[in-house]
Amino acid sequence: MANKLIVSPSPHVQSAQSTASIMRDVVIALIPALIVSTIVFGVNVLMVTAISVASCVLFEYLIQKLMVKGPSTIGNWSAVVTGVLLAFNLPSTIPWWIIVIGAFVAIGVAKMTFGGLGKNPFNPALVGRVFLLIAYPVQMTKFPAVENPALDALSGATPLAAVKASTVGAGALPMQDLLLGNMPGSLGEVAAVALLIGFVYLLVRKVITWHIPVTVLGTMALFAFVVAATSEGADVTYMWQFPLFHVLAGGALLGSIFMATDYATSPMTVKGQVIFAVGIGAITMCIRLWGAYPEGMSFAILIMNAVVPLINKYIKPKRFGVK
Repeated sequence: MANKLIVSPSPHVQSAQSTASIMRDVVIALIPALIVSTIVFGVNVLMVTAISVASCVLFEYLIQKLMVKGPSTIGNWSAVVTGVLLAFNLPSTIPWWIIVIGAFVAIGVAKMTFGGLGKNPFNPALVGRVFLLIAYPVQMTKFPAVENPALDALSGATPLAAVKASTVGAGALPMQDLLLGNMPGSLGEVAAVALLIGFVYLLVRKVITWHIPVTVLGTMALFAFVVAATSEGADVTYMWQFPLFHVLAGGALLGSIFMATDYATSPMTVKGQVIFAVGIGAITMCIRLWGAYPEGMSFAILIMNAVVPLINKYIKPKRFGVK
């Protein structure tokens, strides 16, 4: 007769959520941005996304079957999420074979090498993206031009690249175009409103909390405001346009909402998450303003991923019963 007094190890909290349901919610939250990106860039968006997802799922299946020799994990949808997020960090004109290489790095190196989902210290999609950016900088920074008379000064460059090169001022870019996505960029950079819709969906579904995204974006906005306020000849209009531009442009929304909030690579406590997010926001702005790259979100998240073990070590909740 089994001993009914034996208690299994924690955690004991039961929830209707599962890994598969959480990952499906993330995919659903990304669909509005995928639709907008397809409208802006055409059917190539769907091809890039399909190749990325299929490659990630295939590599995880093969590694799990041939090397790890454990039960298949592709049913938890985590490889699908990695594939979509990797695609969202790529231009729509990138060659298919580069997508496959990025998928292999994301799944084979950044995820399965460490034991699979929940054990990887770095966000797999971002590892794949940064690898491709370093290995294939020309293809990764070649964006299709968008038919938009208000943005002719960009000539195919992303808004961040144009501002960094001083070919156009941040205040000269229509904020409505940054919101609606009618501009050059990666698949996931061009639909601020769509990404915010996904953010609301994830909050309603309680897949993520607001702490990391809001703190990252708030830190970036405050950083940009201080820089704008201390700039020579800055006026009131510029002091609000510059922070808003940096929050809406580039991968700020995609990174803060869908990548920095990754369970496996973010801190466990709310206080730790705030510290983590402040670091991401500050590093992103330092790279954008004074670094070699116009965008810094990917590098910032990966750098702070490496700091997460230290944050978890020193930022801990009080033990039950301790005053």
